[in-house]
Amino acid sequence: MAQKPAIPKGTRDFLPDEVARRTYIFDTIKSVFKTYGFAPIETPSFELSSTLLGKYGEEGDRLIFRILNSGEKMKKADLEALQADNLARFANSLAEKSLRYDLTVPFARFVVQHQNELSFPFKRYQIQPVWRADRPQHGRYQEFYQCDADVVGSDSLLYEVDFVQIFDQVLTNLQIPGFTIKINNRKILSGIAEVSGESERLVDITVAIDKLDKVGEEGVIKELTEKGVSEKAIEIISPLFRISGTNEERLEQMKSFLKASEIGLKGIEELEFVLNQTKELGLERAEVEFDVTLARGLNYYTGAIFEVKVHDVKMGSICGGGRYDDLTGLFGLSGLSGVGISFGADRIYDVLNELDLYPENTNAGLTLLFANFGDKEAAYCMKQSKKLRQNGIDCEVYPTTAKMQKQFKYADNRKVKFVAIIGEDELNKGKIQLKNMESGEQKELTESELHAFFNH
Repeated sequence: MAQKPAIPKGTRDFLPDEVARRTYIFDTIKSVFKTYGFAPIETPSFELSSTLLGKYGEEGDRLIFRILNSGEKMKKADLEALQADNLARFANSLAEKSLRYDLTVPFARFVVQHQNELSFPFKRYQIQPVWRADRPQHGRYQEFYQCDADVVGSDSLLYEVDFVQIFDQVLTNLQIPGFTIKINNRKILSGIAEVSGESERLVDITVAIDKLDKVGEEGVIKELTEKGVSEKAIEIISPLFRISGTNEERLEQMKSFLKASEIGLKGIEELEFVLNQTKELGLERAEVEFDVTLARGLNYYTGAIFEVKVHDVKMGSICGGGRYDDLTGLFGLSGLSGVGISFGADRIYDVLNELDLYPENTNAGLTLLFANFGDKEAAYCMKQSKKLRQNGIDCEVYPTTAKMQKQFKYADNRKVKFVAIIGEDELNKGKIQLKNMESGEQKELTESELHAFFNH
């Protein structure tokens, strides 16, 4: 019995109309990136495991897909590590390569490897798939596309301001009606850890409070306790979970909270600059919110942190990003500041589907189909289709002399806009019957009129 075909959980097939919609998303994002001066690059789908591991924190490392060594390399498996129950070391010896978890760490590797070929500040965009061994659920996939833009080689906060504008412009161009750009600064989080007396537990604190909207205050406190954060520190941190008011009011509250932390006050200063500049420039649709619990859980962020959520849609963040001053230092190039953002194309795709926001012209329909009445007529249609294609008009000739009912059914299924009917009579007269499949209107044209109609 033949095996029933299936794909792995957390992945998806896309039919032609779906690919057309996704292409619309990619093209919209790409066009905005280009207007802000970003240039495209690409990197391999897999990297050396050593490039990726240790860059995303303990939770991120667990979600990296490993590629099993093959052939002779299998003999390099560290059996001593297995016997010693050191499963992490044993796993590393079995998999020298891994699928990329995101585009940011590979980009840092790219910059260090090609530093002598690049002009700094270097601005790149990249639209490629990434893979995460996450539990599949609504809006969360194991294979998905990221659309990234990054700048390396400058610590100017003007780039953070640009990225807020890019979020706003892309999502406005995609006609998303309402969305919030949440913003925080890693230095503020460092200040919180310092003020609470738990500086050495910064990662544990940020990973926990980043889950506030998912598990609530009790869940965060439970995780902090399990991670060994002191009861006194939790008591100091807890009021921040309920901070409210305008961005200005929240910043004033945080200034008071962080008055004894130099790094925390530096984070507030940076955040105020970005918020003030954004307010001066204005936004089309976005709301901007300072969220002190926003952490994004990635170890490499050192300054601004961004996250974007759509209103009235049950979906996690659809965009994110931040500043990562030390990332290239992990590959031997220190002192190179970077900042970047990422659009989650798959989540944006789901949002546009749910809200039915695609323009009518994003389907993968065919512009023109030539009906087939026989060999002689088909040969004439093939010549006409070649001329039209040379002018960029997508068209095809139906392959057989099937009944017209079947040919028109095919046209409907393909969402064909026009059908050209050229039978023996039309061929003898030098005429073409052109039917508009949407309106049902049919007109008689000469060959030159047909070409003029589609090339106007």
